[in-house]
Amino acid sequence: MNLSTTLAHGCSELGLRVPPAVQRKLLAYLELMAKWNRVYNLTAVRETSRMVSNHVLDCLAIVPHLDGNTVLDIGSGAGLPGIPLALMWPAATVTLLDSSHKKAAFLRQATIELALNNVQIVCERAEAWQPPGKFDLVISRAFSDLGEFAKLADRFCAANGTIAAMKGVHPHEELTQLPGGIRLRRVVPLKVPGIRAERHLVLLEPRH
Repeated sequence: MNLSTTLAHGCSELGLRVPPAVQRKLLAYLELMAKWNRVYNLTAVRETSRMVSNHVLDCLAIVPHLDGNTVLDIGSGAGLPGIPLALMWPAATVTLLDSSHKKAAFLRQATIELALNNVQIVCERAEAWQPPGKFDLVISRAFSDLGEFAKLADRFCAANGTIAAMKGVHPHEELTQLPGGIRLRRVVPLKVPGIRAERHLVLLEPRH
């Protein structure tokens, strides 16, 4: 099964209607990631075939459970989940925040090649960055500690917004250590085509 078919089948399994033009851009994104990965070490997943499930479908699986006109991806790395979300939500403004200059360089090249006019790249530490406004959705796929991420994300999130964390196994213990005032909305179990491991989406409400 080629990459195009794998992606199309995966989108269908997720119940997502992904326009052919968006699917083509997602595949172009993976090819670019694989090319840069040889030098920049963007991701531990080396094979483009595995990237379809481990990266793209993993990020697309969260789409039905989220929304927002302004999105902040903290610790975006190679652009996950920010770039797939930007492709799926062309009317949203997506900000990719990462402190690595190498990764920011890749993100800039990706946004140019994919013609992502709704994406902004910020190369700063999240702890130091002062954004011009708040975000409807603050998300991360990279943070290992849920409590630390929630504390950091809280100041970026709008009053009625959502803090979202992509996790593997259900983070029972981490949920008991959330900062005061941040409330758990729900934990969504995800079934990602091609991935046997557990995946969960943690949805939190900010303090304010």
